Amino acid sequence: MNAHYTATAKALHWVIAVLIFGMLGLGFYMTGLDLSPTKLQLFSWHKWAGVTVFVLVVVRLAWRVTHRPPALPDHMPALERLAAHAGHHLLYVLMFAIPLTGWLMSSAKGFQTVWFGVLPIPDLLAKDKAVGDLLQTVHLSLNVVLIAALLGHVGAALKHHFIDRDDVMTRMLPRRRR
Repeated sequence: MNAHYTATAKALHWVIAVLIFGMLGLGFYMTGLDLSPTKLQLFSWHKWAGVTVFVLVVVRLAWRVTHRPPALPDHMPALERLAAHAGHHLLYVLMFAIPLTGWLMSSAKGFQTVWFGVLPIPDLLAKDKAVGDLLQTVHLSLNVVLIAALLGHVGAALKHHFIDRDDVMTRMLPRRRR
C-alpha cells in the first residue's frame, strides 16, 4: 500500500482546510458587525464558501471510499488508532453538519442562498424565526466543536511529526520533486 495519500486526496484536504479556516475567521468576524451592505456581502461570501465546502466534502468522501488511505503506523497503540479514526469521523460529520445547519438556518431566517450570486439554492425550510434562531445556536455550537476537533487534528499531526517522528503528517503534505 502507498505510504502517501493520492494527489487528489491531498488537494481536497488542503483546499477544504483553507476554506474552513477562512470561513471560521469570517464567520466570527461578520456576526459582530452592525447591519450594513458590507455585512450582507460577507454573509453571502460565507454562504458561498459553505456550499463549496459541502460539495467538496461530498467529492472527498466519494474519493476516500474508492481510494483507501494509507494505513496507520504499526507502532500506534490501539487507543491512538481509535482516537485517529474517531477524530476523522467527527471531522467528516462536522463538515457535513455545519454547512447543512447554515443552509437550514438561512432558509428558516428567510435568506435564500444564491451560490456565487448565480445559482439559487432551494430553501429547505419555511421562514420561521424561532427555528432560525435555534439553528443559529446549533450552527455556532457545531463550529465550536469543529475548532476543538481541528486543534486535536493539528495537534496529533504535530505530535506524530515532532515527537513520534513518523510519517503521519508528511504523507498528507505535497511531495517534493527530486
